[in-house]
Amino acid sequence: MPPKYTILLVEDEKEPADMLANFLELNGFNVLTAYDGKEATDLIENRAPEIHLAILDIMVPHVDGKEICRRIRSHPVLADIPVIFLTAKDREKDEIEGLELGADDYISKPASLKLVLARVETLLRRQKPQTSKWIQYGDLYLDTNGKDLYLGEKRLDLTSTEYALAELFFKNPKIVYSRQQILEHIGDDDRYVFDRTVDVHIKNLRLKMEDSSEIIKTYRGMGYGLNKDLVNG
Repeated sequence: MPPKYTILLVEDEKEPADMLANFLELNGFNVLTAYDGKEATDLIENRAPEIHLAILDIMVPHVDGKEICRRIRSHPVLADIPVIFLTAKDREKDEIEGLELGADDYISKPASLKLVLARVETLLRRQKPQTSKWIQYGDLYLDTNGKDLYLGEKRLDLTSTEYALAELFFKNPKIVYSRQQILEHIGDDDRYVFDRTVDVHIKNLRLKMEDSSEIIKTYRGMGYGLNKDLVNG
């Protein structure tokens, strides 16, 4: 198994959560632990490209495991990751509902650490091997395999040129590109109006990014790039 898959563990009982997290880490996994639903949704929003599998206790405060599963299944980055539900014994209704929501497996509590590990490894083996294809800045997610840009759960309807610009900036967040460099990258032959051409493409891309448009910054006298204050912050 490739090292360092990352697991989102959502469990409100701290001692069992820490014990399971430590056991998984000893067996080569990274673990992001959330002790309530609010912490879990924050991790989903801010660290989605890192997560390969989720283990969700159903009964957690603020946002329960079922709602977290719904958010995972509607999330552009996480929709296909394996999800395991932790359920109390004799709660067949929870198990059935969890599977209907898109969970891949369920484990009755209390469960042995080795059982959880075995289920995790089995589900990850079924996943098609893939390199990381997502780049995230704030609410924007770039899918470099599918050539799409998402704002939250919404796929933005970009032209091929607008996508090429987004990919250029997202893959090279520390570089400020001149208009000439941008024009060469997007392959526009209309070079004698290149200032106007690039500016229009940038404007249209920003409009589609809505409130997240400030991620693209105009560097006066230099060109365009990602807003370093936001990227580094």
